[in-house]
Amino acid sequence: MTSQAIRREPTIVDVAIAIGADVVAPAAGAVDVEARFPREAFDALAQEGLLSALVPRHLGGRGSSISEVALVTEELARHCSSTAMVFAMHQIQAACLVRHGRTPALLNLTRDLVERQLLLASATTELGIGGDVRTSTCAVERDGPQFRLTKNAPVISYGSHADAIFTTARRDADSQPNDQVLVVCPKESVTLEPTSLWDTLGFRGTCSPGFLLSATGDADLIFEDPYGEMSAHTMLPVSHILWSSVWLGMASAAVDKARRFVRSAARSRPGTTPPGALRLAELMCAFQQFEQSVHGAARQYDEIRDNADALDGMNFAVTMNTLKVGSSMTVVDIVGRAMLIVGISGYREDSEYSLGRLLRDAHGAALMVNNDRILANTAQLLLVAKD
Repeated sequence: MTSQAIRREPTIVDVAIAIGADVVAPAAGAVDVEARFPREAFDALAQEGLLSALVPRHLGGRGSSISEVALVTEELARHCSSTAMVFAMHQIQAACLVRHGRTPALLNLTRDLVERQLLLASATTELGIGGDVRTSTCAVERDGPQFRLTKNAPVISYGSHADAIFTTARRDADSQPNDQVLVVCPKESVTLEPTSLWDTLGFRGTCSPGFLLSATGDADLIFEDPYGEMSAHTMLPVSHILWSSVWLGMASAAVDKARRFVRSAARSRPGTTPPGALRLAELMCAFQQFEQSVHGAARQYDEIRDNADALDGMNFAVTMNTLKVGSSMTVVDIVGRAMLIVGISGYREDSEYSLGRLLRDAHGAALMVNNDRILANTAQLLLVAKD
């Protein structure tokens, strides 16, 4: 009697590895140079159902954890930072929909996400308030079962390519700036009037110009949970974990180039230790600490994501804030160290060891949301924390 090997079903990480190598990597240069949306990557991700990875299996999704989606994000970022960042931002909105979308219209949107592989964007910043996503000037206007909303957003990443834009606004015209709701604005009922261009140093393929957004729609597309609760329980931690996963993937790509460069140097001079070998060993120490930090934060969130008391705790908020700030600084450090190891080959744009795009993208990490704003928030938390 012969035994047959049981074929393992590919995980979403396996799928991401294949898409990264076969689809994302070949287009990454053009996405950056042309500052264009990575359409071929998202067609491939949609084909494999990865845009609905967080949707529970009983609703047709893959029922993936944040840790699994973070690993997918990391793999995509090894090839194209912009593709990974768009994927991360989409999954942040998907997490909000899955965890907080209970109205009939939002449940229908969840089913559409699975069936049509919708791409979800967000408009949380607003002209005049900077990056303070917990404050809104615009307000929802209700007219019976319908709503109207106008928002001047200085940045809406891939807004013109999205199927729906999740938008923050004051609950009504009489509400305080921090009394916010999250509203889904489907593309068929949205008008986007461009107010700026997107010609940036890095993350060029996220296509993030400013727009004057005008939307109408079913009032059932307004989330029932207060935005403050949604932010603390879902949007903030998922954002910081998935953004950090993007930066970890970028760091991984830089480390890989440095490692290949040192190995090539060792092969060219057998019996000698290349000058960059010691720096590579130091780099690996920093990278492994970075990796453990991001993976650990994702596991922690998966463990407590249904524990409201833990999610509301100051310690958790501080942990997520420091994850984002630390990760955004570490990616710049690691890419810079890799540049020193690789030398002029990393500085050249026509080299297989080129680190130019990674270095440019890495410097965008501290600006999303600006580290100074997050550090100020953390400082306030630490002043009142009891331990």
